[in-house]
Amino acid sequence: MSAVPRKPIYLDYQATTPLDPRVFAAMRPFLEEHFGNPHSAEHAYGWIAHEAVEEARRHVATVIAARPEAIIFTSGATESNNLAIRGVFAAAMPQRDHLVTVATEHKCVLENARWIARHGGRVTILPVDRQGLVDLDRLCAAIDDRTALVSVMAVNNEIGTIQPLAEIGALCRERGVYFHTDAAQGFGKIPIDVDEMGIDLLSISAHKVYGPKGVGALYVRTSAPRVRIAPLILGGGQERGLRSGTLAPHQCVGLGEAARIAGAEMVQDAEQAHHLFCRLWQGLQDAVPDIRLNGPATKRWWGNCNVTIPGVRAEDLMARLPDLAISSGAACGSGSGEPSYVLQAIGRTRHEAEQTLRIGFGRFTTTEEIDHAVTRIAEAVAAARANIRMVP
Repeated sequence: MSAVPRKPIYLDYQATTPLDPRVFAAMRPFLEEHFGNPHSAEHAYGWIAHEAVEEARRHVATVIAARPEAIIFTSGATESNNLAIRGVFAAAMPQRDHLVTVATEHKCVLENARWIARHGGRVTILPVDRQGLVDLDRLCAAIDDRTALVSVMAVNNEIGTIQPLAEIGALCRERGVYFHTDAAQGFGKIPIDVDEMGIDLLSISAHKVYGPKGVGALYVRTSAPRVRIAPLILGGGQERGLRSGTLAPHQCVGLGEAARIAGAEMVQDAEQAHHLFCRLWQGLQDAVPDIRLNGPATKRWWGNCNVTIPGVRAEDLMARLPDLAISSGAACGSGSGEPSYVLQAIGRTRHEAEQTLRIGFGRFTTTEEIDHAVTRIAEAVAAARANIRMVP
């Protein structure tokens, strides 16, 4: 057995990413000397904080080729998704009362869909193919003259599938409906241009892109066709009146710096993730008989490797792998006791979903860590399968 590291190797990058030291360095002054309220316009403390927030807004906008004024700071992608979906429906109903989304969306999107249905709206949840991709013909057929919004995730958080954003955006623009994408797993990792892709609303989370937890953003189109959206949080009218409350400059700065770095290093990060994915997947195929990859082989975010290992429950495997921080699915569903609905949506049985590991890696993962993970997973699978054969 290979040596156990002093602390577990972190391989759960879809749940959260490590804070980049450069991001922390940018945040720190706004936790210490620059502690002003960015909405205080009467003195230098407020001016400094305000300018820092606006610079962060510009950095975020640049990554998706948006106007800075279209960026609304939030507490994270969950709040952004809530504001996008419920905000559009609050403004559109009763004339438009229909939401179209996809079975593999994040929990917060699907829960908002259920909320819409409970409050007088209609919801269409489309299936996906075995790679996790939505069928564009079925999407087109689902849109009617009362559809207010189509919401399709950019990169799936469990299996890494990249949806055809530009094609979906063009379809929505042609049919005259808003297009929202939960880009928590795609922002700063894959190229996104909101105008070229026809995206009207886009959700962002800092901690998925080496920034701090507790801050995110929602892009809300300000150019034609301008998005009509109602706020969920009322108060002093900050963030164009769409999200009242005092902004936390250090959090905004953290997201801004994470966005700046991601934009500058996107190609480098993607190449690193691709290298690690190929090494990991080839190593697992060589060492673990019958292992299967979930999600597409090519149109995926390379920092995600979701695998089904027949004959071994994921929980049993993870108990044998205290030196690896990996998961059996989405962090939001951890502890639910239910197998992944995403895996079942792509055709895996409940039993197969219970035999699945999600391995996530990125900017700070090393080749040595990947090699160690392959060795340890292979050892754990062999031991677990041997134990099963020994049971009378």
